[in-house]
Amino acid sequence: MTISQAVYFETLEKSLSSAIRSETPYRHWIVSDVFPKAAAKALTVLPFPVPELGGISGKREVHNATRQYFDVDNRTKYEVCGEIADFLQSPSTIALFNKACDIDLTGNYLRLEYAQDTNGFWLEPHTDLGVKKFTMLIYLSSAAGHEKLGTDIYSDKDTHVATSPFRANGAMIFVPADNTWHGFEPREIPGVRQSLILNYVTPEWRAREQLAFPDQPVSAG
Repeated sequence: MTISQAVYFETLEKSLSSAIRSETPYRHWIVSDVFPKAAAKALTVLPFPVPELGGISGKREVHNATRQYFDVDNRTKYEVCGEIADFLQSPSTIALFNKACDIDLTGNYLRLEYAQDTNGFWLEPHTDLGVKKFTMLIYLSSAAGHEKLGTDIYSDKDTHVATSPFRANGAMIFVPADNTWHGFEPREIPGVRQSLILNYVTPEWRAREQLAFPDQPVSAG
């Protein structure tokens, strides 16, 4: 599978141009068709092992040892990881995000986490505020029942107000701030809930091994 960077760009540009923007309870965007169809399909069959929760959840950090990233090794090993990392690192893509979300990502670093969540998984409400400067939660799986597995949105740590739609190759975007509360309420997960968590993080990010290009900050040109 080889998809040109131009096709990736055209697909995301169209996705962002048709985004549904909401200001409640904080500014966020819901988008569809993030990646070319062949790439979205390839992401669902990556041979990463599904982690065992061992009855523990609430924060992704409690399972750091089994988390998977589009890091230097994986973007070299798997073609789709390399293509997507290259695309999300490119100045044209950064310029696209900057314009769509009224931000400036220059000087930050690309971090892509491949998440596979199983029954028993949940996340307590949190904001991503701090070293994360951009968050895009890209949904991948399409099994029956997964349409109910979107990101939960809160007006504060204790007040649930909505759930984003979980559609394969769709996503929720927000720019982390002190009010961007989100999480995942405990509920049944049929099979494996697959998603790709896209962040651009500041130079202060300590776990450099998680980054796609640890020595290359992004720029818009």
